[in-house]
Amino acid sequence: MINLPKIVLASASPRRVEILTSVGWPFDKVPADIDESEVEGETSAEYVARLAEEKALAVARQRPNEIVLGADTTVVIDDGILGKPLDLDDAKRMLGLLSGRSHFVLTGVAVAINDKVESALERTRVDFREMDEDEIEFLAVKGDPLDKAGAYAVQAQAALFISGIEGDYWNVVGLPIGTVYRLIMGSKIRTGR
Repeated sequence: MINLPKIVLASASPRRVEILTSVGWPFDKVPADIDESEVEGETSAEYVARLAEEKALAVARQRPNEIVLGADTTVVIDDGILGKPLDLDDAKRMLGLLSGRSHFVLTGVAVAINDKVESALERTRVDFREMDEDEIEFLAVKGDPLDKAGAYAVQAQAALFISGIEGDYWNVVGLPIGTVYRLIMGSKIRTGR
């Protein structure tokens, strides 16, 4: 029998809360307050990894000796990052970019205790079928896109338009829980190895 250690989630994401709750992982939620601006010359993988680590470390300073989980997810197409849309027009623009194409969802995951941190990166390919203007409008209006990287949720209306996923489905939802499990349970900083 395994024992999932209690963690502190350094995120306000409802999807991350739902995923941790669904697997029965005990946690407290303490959203991190950090600057999420991109750094010039940074790759998308470096960006999500850095933000995940910064979130975990920021909250670990407030919660000494506790296991803190930080994560950051972004959508990448044509080597460009699609964050959360600014408004519905921006959501429609993003969905238009995704229509009929493949893109990648990257999530940086970091575990921190005090000032020590370990991290991992998950990468999943998502294929969208071609969407017409009415379908893009539907997805932008009904899909609640404004708090989601890439303007869609794989587990909601966007499922109508996704033709394939290669990799970790939970990564696309917002937290690659298998990666989190392996990282925390194998963590040298947690076990003191």
